[in-house]
Order: sequence, then structure tokens, then C-alpha cells
Amino acid sequence: MPHQYSRRTFLSLTLSASLAHAGAQLPILRGKRVSILDHGAKADGATLNTRAIQATIDSLASTGGGTVVIPAGTFISGAIFLKRGVHLHLEKGAVLQASTDVAANFPAQRTRIEGHFEEKFTPALINAKNCDGLRITGEGTLDGAGRPIWDQFWKMRNAAPDPHNFPNIGLPRARLAILEESRNITVEGVTFKDSQFWNLHLYKCDGVTVKNARFQVPDDYKQAPSTDGIDLDSCRNVTVDGCFFSVTDDCIAAKGSKGPNADKDTASPPVEHIRVRNCTFKRGNGIVTLGSEATLVRDVQVENCNVIGEVKIAVLKLRPDTPQHYEDIHFRNITLNGSRAPMVQIQPWSQYFDLKGNTPPKSIVRNVTITGVKGRFGTFGTIKPNPGQTEIADIVFKDINVTLQDPKLNTEGVKGLKFENVIINGKNITSAESLA
Repeated sequence: MPHQYSRRTFLSLTLSASLAHAGAQLPILRGKRVSILDHGAKADGATLNTRAIQATIDSLASTGGGTVVIPAGTFISGAIFLKRGVHLHLEKGAVLQASTDVAANFPAQRTRIEGHFEEKFTPALINAKNCDGLRITGEGTLDGAGRPIWDQFWKMRNAAPDPHNFPNIGLPRARLAILEESRNITVEGVTFKDSQFWNLHLYKCDGVTVKNARFQVPDDYKQAPSTDGIDLDSCRNVTVDGCFFSVTDDCIAAKGSKGPNADKDTASPPVEHIRVRNCTFKRGNGIVTLGSEATLVRDVQVENCNVIGEVKIAVLKLRPDTPQHYEDIHFRNITLNGSRAPMVQIQPWSQYFDLKGNTPPKSIVRNVTITGVKGRFGTFGTIKPNPGQTEIADIVFKDINVTLQDPKLNTEGVKGLKFENVIINGKNITSAESLA
């Protein structure tokens, strides 16, 4: 035995080598914490710290794992890549801010985005793949510095020949985090702020907890494009608990594939077993949105949440070019305090669709319940199919007592639409016709 190693160290190294040779997961030294300052990072809000942060990650990964610590201060960075066994902790007052020189500091690579893989598009600020057990924690902030990127997006979109078809990926811009093909992930306490694109993108993950996190854009920015809070892309067994959302796109979106053959896309398994609870929603398109790029979404439960702005309860986007199946979607115990938005929006979504010469596919929306809603809001909403394509059945509203600016529910082609103990503006509602 070489004299420079103690017997304990030698046995540990021998065991690690044996496990690695056998393909087993290496042990993680969870107590080992290393500050990015130890590798030369500077909290001056100007220095590009990508190399220093990546060096901290690589060093920990090569020595059994541990936690990268971002201390208080503002650290500018390009894309960084977490590795197996390496966690990220942002201390109180820590800001990890994305560089706005996207071309230089977020080199294009193959990445999952909007229901497919782009061979060359922008990575995220935080990238992790095959990182089972990953923890991203702390009271610090991931800051996308998005305002100049949003401004540039709108400038390019407005100058396009057809602004409505200017693609979201027409301008390189970074998500704050994409976590891929990993199990048993925890994201806790962190603030996701001013993302250039989506905030937290989860792809093909199983067993994720997002707890006490915040997702926000400035109140004074009318429409920060594509600033989804959490995108559940082909994920299962996800819990979102005690989070705050103030964005200008979907707060939580269930996503998958798109197009006429999306149901045959093996890279996009179902979104299923989703739990959202104890969350607050201030701005955003909807508490939970299904689609637009999505195929099979099932077993989604949202409960005990507060809406303190114009955020719809349920948004189900029905693409005319994609076979979709939305089933067992349940909302209960929701308190509303708004004045303009509809509570429900289940309707065709036709932006960017392409049938590629195929016959329009069939879709199903089945067993959607909204129970235990109180407060005040804008309108009841809309439930309509893509004509000849969508079967909508078993939609139940129960134990609802709300005041609405416009109580009308626009509905057609729905089988099994039920109202049980529903009071709107003091009136007992037993059918959609009684809302007219």
C-alpha cells in the first residue's frame, strides 16, 4: 500500500473504483461544500465567471461530488453544466446572473425546446442531464437579465413580414435552467428572475419536488415573451409546493411533442402524476396549462392555491395538428381575486400549427373537475373543441361561489357538462344556459 494514503483512504478509493467498474452509482460526499470564490469567481457584477464556476463543478465531480456554493454578491456567467453528484446552493444575497452576450457565452448546441430537439439552439444558464438526486437550493437568485433580450425579441418580431408567425426560437435566448433525464430532483427556495426564455424546464424527469421557489418578471414589463415559470416536458411524479408565480406566460405548463405523429414520438412520454399545492399566482396565462405542444397529459391535481391577479385556473390548448389526450385534470380549493380573466379556457390553439398534409387528428379531453372555488374574477370562460376533431366529456364544476364581471360560459360540443352547487353572482347555476 503506497505510504501517502491512509488505510481508510485506500479502502475508500478501492471501493469507489470497484463500484465504478461495476457500473454502480458512486457515493456522494454530501457534506463537501466548495465556494466558487475558491476558483477565482468575482462578485463585481461585471466579471464573466463561467470558467471559475465550471472549474468548481468539475473539481467536485472528480473527487466524489458535493455542493457548489454561490455566496452573496452578483456573479455574471454563461452556460454552466452540472455533473452527477454535484449540487448547487445559492446563499442569501447570492445572484447568479446570465450574460446578455448570448452568442458568446451560450454557444449553440443540441437541446430540447418546444416539443422537439433543435440541433443548434441556446443552452440554459444551469444545465444538468443524468443527475439523479440533484439539489438546487438556497435563498439566492438565478437572474436572466432578460429585459434587453425581451426588447430585442419584440423589435425583431414587429419587423417580421408576419409578426404572428415569428418563431419563439427566432432569437437566441437562454432559459434559466434545464434539468434532463434525472430522478429525485429537489429545487427549493431559489428565486428565478427575469429569464430570457423559460425559467425552469424539466425534461423526462421522474420524481421532482419544486418547493418554496419564486418565478417572476418585473411588474412594469407588459409581456416578457415566453417566460413560463415551470415547463413539465414529458415528466412524471412532480410536486410543486408553496411556490410564487408572477410571469407573463404560462405559470406551470405540461408539455410534450407536437405534430400529426406526436403520439408516436418515443422521446416524449406522457406528463403524469403532477401535484400543485399551496401556491400563489399573481401574473401569468394560467395556473396550469396543457400544451400547446403536448400529447398525453393525465392525473394532474391542483389544490389549496390563491390567485391574486389575472391568472386563469385551467388552460387546455387544443392544437389542430396534434393528437392530444388530456384526462383526469382536477382543481380544488382555489381562491380568486381578479377582475378580468376567465376562470377556464379550453379551446382551439392554432398558432404555428402545421398538418404537413395529414388528415386532422382526433383528440380527447375527459374528466376535468373544478371544485371549491371562491372569490371574485372576470368571466367564466370558454369550453369549445376543434370542430370534428376533439371529444370533450365529463367536465364538472362543483361547490363554487364567485362573483364575476361577466358570468357567461361560452360552450359547445361538450358531453357531460355538470354544475353542482354552483353560485355565480348570488344565482344558483344548474346549466350553461342559465349563465347566459
